[in-house]
Amino acid sequence: MDHASTSAPATEKYPAGLRIIAVYKAVKTVGLIFIAIAAFRLDREQNFQNLVQWLEHLQLAESNSIRWSLVRLLESMGPAKFIAVGIVALVYAAIFATEGIGLWMRKHWAEWFTVIATGSLVPVEFYECIVRFGWLKLAVMVANILIVIYLVRIALRPRHGDASAAAGEPL
Repeated sequence: MDHASTSAPATEKYPAGLRIIAVYKAVKTVGLIFIAIAAFRLDREQNFQNLVQWLEHLQLAESNSIRWSLVRLLESMGPAKFIAVGIVALVYAAIFATEGIGLWMRKHWAEWFTVIATGSLVPVEFYECIVRFGWLKLAVMVANILIVIYLVRIALRPRHGDASAAAGEPL
C-alpha cells in the first residue's frame, strides 16, 4: 500500500470566502454591541432627553426632515423601549458572533447555521426593499443571498474524513 496516496494533508484547503464572511459577521457583532450599549444608556430619562434636545438643536440644513422624523420617532418610543432594542441587538450580536467564530474555526455546523440564520432574513429584507426601497437595503439583501448560495455550495462539498467521500461514493 502506498503511504503517500492514503495520507491526507494535515490541513484541508480552507476557502478564503469563509474567512471573509467570518470577518463580516464580526464587524456586524461589534456594531450591534455598540447599538446595544447606546440603547441601554438611552433607557435613562436624562440621557434620552439630552439626545432629543441635541437633535432638536442640531443644524442640518439638507436633512432637516430626517432630523425631525428621528425626533418624533424617539419621542414616540420613549426611553423604556430602548431596553428592548438593546436586548434584541445583543441577541443578534450573539448569533452573528456564533456564526463568525464557527466559520473562523472551520466548523461545518457553522456553515449550515449561517445558511439558516442568513437565509431566514432574506424574505424580510426582500419585503423591506419592496416597501421602503433603498440602495443599501438592496445591496445587503443581494450580499446575503450570495452568502447563502456560497455557503450551501461549500457545505455540500465532500469533506476529508467523510465516510462517503473516503469510500468514493457519490453524495
